[in-house]
Amino acid sequence: MSTRFGPRRAEWVVVDAPDPRPGDEALIGHLEAFDLLYRSLVAVMFNFAQSGHPGGSVSSGRIVESLLFDAMAYDIGDPQRLDQDLMSYAAGHKALGLYAMLALRTEVVAASRPDLLPAEARLRMRFEDLLGFRRNPTQPTPLFREFASKPLDGHPTPATPFVKLSTGASGIGMGSSLGLAFGAADHFGADAPRVHVIEGEGGLTPGRVAEALAFAGTAGLSNAVVHLDWNQASIDSDAVTREGAVPGDYVQWDPMEFFYLHDWNVVEVPDGFDFGLVLAAQRRALRMATGQPTAVVYRTVKGWRYGIEGKKSHGGGHKLCSPEYVAAMEPLLGDGAPGLPSCAPDAGPDEVEAAYWATLQMLRERIAADPAMSGAVSGAVAAARERLDADGRAPRQGAPDVEAVFAAADPAAEPEAIRLAPGDKIALRQQLGKVLGHLNAASGGAIVVGAADLLGSTAISMATDGFPDGFFHYAANPGSRTLSVGGICEDGMSCILSGVSSFGAQIGAGASYGAFLAPLGHIPSRLHAIGNQTRREVEPGSPNRPMVLICGHAGMKTGEDGPTHADPQALQIMQENFVPGMAVTLTPWDPAEMWPLVAAAFRARPAVIVPYVTRPGEPILDRAALGLPPAGAAAEGVYRFRTAGEGRDGTLVIQGSSVAYAFLLETLPLLEEAGIDLDVLYVASLELFDLLPAERREEIFPAERGAEAMGITGFTMPTLYRWIRSDLGRRHSLYPFRKGHYLGSGVGEMVVHEAGLDGEGQFAAIRAYVEERRG
Repeated sequence: MSTRFGPRRAEWVVVDAPDPRPGDEALIGHLEAFDLLYRSLVAVMFNFAQSGHPGGSVSSGRIVESLLFDAMAYDIGDPQRLDQDLMSYAAGHKALGLYAMLALRTEVVAASRPDLLPAEARLRMRFEDLLGFRRNPTQPTPLFREFASKPLDGHPTPATPFVKLSTGASGIGMGSSLGLAFGAADHFGADAPRVHVIEGEGGLTPGRVAEALAFAGTAGLSNAVVHLDWNQASIDSDAVTREGAVPGDYVQWDPMEFFYLHDWNVVEVPDGFDFGLVLAAQRRALRMATGQPTAVVYRTVKGWRYGIEGKKSHGGGHKLCSPEYVAAMEPLLGDGAPGLPSCAPDAGPDEVEAAYWATLQMLRERIAADPAMSGAVSGAVAAARERLDADGRAPRQGAPDVEAVFAAADPAAEPEAIRLAPGDKIALRQQLGKVLGHLNAASGGAIVVGAADLLGSTAISMATDGFPDGFFHYAANPGSRTLSVGGICEDGMSCILSGVSSFGAQIGAGASYGAFLAPLGHIPSRLHAIGNQTRREVEPGSPNRPMVLICGHAGMKTGEDGPTHADPQALQIMQENFVPGMAVTLTPWDPAEMWPLVAAAFRARPAVIVPYVTRPGEPILDRAALGLPPAGAAAEGVYRFRTAGEGRDGTLVIQGSSVAYAFLLETLPLLEEAGIDLDVLYVASLELFDLLPAERREEIFPAERGAEAMGITGFTMPTLYRWIRSDLGRRHSLYPFRKGHYLGSGVGEMVVHEAGLDGEGQFAAIRAYVEERRG
């Protein structure tokens, strides 16, 4: 019995012979010389850092050199040009190689064509910066300080010129890189910049990567090109995938099959160290005309010619200034590596740094001694800029204006078309969809959405009203604002949307059950926040580029689905779990609060916006009749439901739609009847509250109130700790798990009742709290 793939739009070709162009023989000779310097620099960097991943850095070197000096169109003088091809290291563990490659390129170009380089040091990767590899910004060594070396993170971040994403965390970089490719395709249209993604076969094994590849294949994202360094070695295995008839330790596909399964073109390269084959394969990839993304798969050896091969070279290398390190430098320096600077194994940090710098200066001298190589490489870099300028790429006609989203997001100017009135009824999720839809229309489609097979269920589909129906396809449906993210794929979706936002021309927004999206979206959103922070090292003053994760069907009101779905823990995963200012969570109770909250969040420009919205329709209450402030008060994050008189019996803090409605409609009349008078505050966004001036925060919630307050939340107890600081207050506070078990199924009201969070349960807890305070 035999099997075969069904029909594919993609092609699978094998490049087993060079396809030379005039001048290739000379080019390859210069690339060989550059590559020897590169491999030597990788050995030097690991030697003096005694940390990093030399094996994959070496095995991918010739792939990346061919891209930089033959295939790509870019401007080395301006890393911020939006129209240039991008290289994205999804394989973040190859950061050692990335830094070595960029620094060596700078040094070689400086030796021959310094006019091509940017004037500002922050826009270049210098040999001086390599002193900061895997070093903390507070590193005290003298040369690091003297040269203002960049502290180069262990995995790539946008603190490095030409790097647009933070990558390296278990397959995140593939999805975010493909999100970049979408951003470029959507902004520039048919002649979009290409995004070249560097990855290894181990990086294909996380499930989120399959989700991301499915997205790109389905969307016809033909400007995405993955370069797969198939070296078969990971941390624990030297046989990651199946190869021919030999089973893999981890997966039973080979990379070509994996990509082809997802309708990607495959260009197979039997020897990834043969420059003739590598150049031919990359040129073949650029000529692909199937309308599908392309994967070039190069068979390599991890740690090639380093002296340690396979899995042992993944995160390990030669000991400091050891004989094995000297041997790794001999191909460049000759037998015994004469003149190679060294230091003792027990040398202190200053001595190690001095030897490191002396070695880098020696490599700089080697570059100067080969003007033919530096001239050829500089010429290739100049040609890359000439190709870019000749392409004349420009934003497509009708491209969205992402800044219009932020301009339209005025908390005090709610559009008439989405304004609600007392007596209306609408779900929080639906009103959020309408708010996003208004902002999307105002920007010409800058908000791009995805959902885990829940577009209508979460109502994020309403954000695309007025735009073409169906899923985005680069060629067949480019106007659609809806991404097909592989199905039930919260994980991959979050990665993709982070890359969409990182490109800078769109805002990625995704939706699913909060119970699933908060945990699965946390790692991609955290890396997105890191990327936004570090980008300011290269682009000072650059604002954050938000992504939106809509935690739909949040909490107890999703009770019919049971405790597996109606999870109150989702807020705890995101609230106060990022660097201040990087994430804003939103917990409205009243649909009328949606516009001011969302608008305030966009105006705040965090990296991540996380609204928590419930499923059922909610009545729009007459806030004035209830003595509540206007819905616009929610924009400050915390506001007062009620202010007690002089005989105040205590302070109550509420968070969550289910408990807020129960309080207003059921508990409040009981309190009034019992003569209990409380200050009552609602938490609509802890992070928006934290952005207020200190004086205003103290005015809304004086510090001493935390020492007396009790809380009622539809989320978990730790989300109250910020507000409820006394043992007495915490003892009387209510939350879904207070009774010590996960809640059962049923309509939302019954689940709230089971938790003791309905009106009667709230009243009993408040009365006990007041009685204990009175003593």
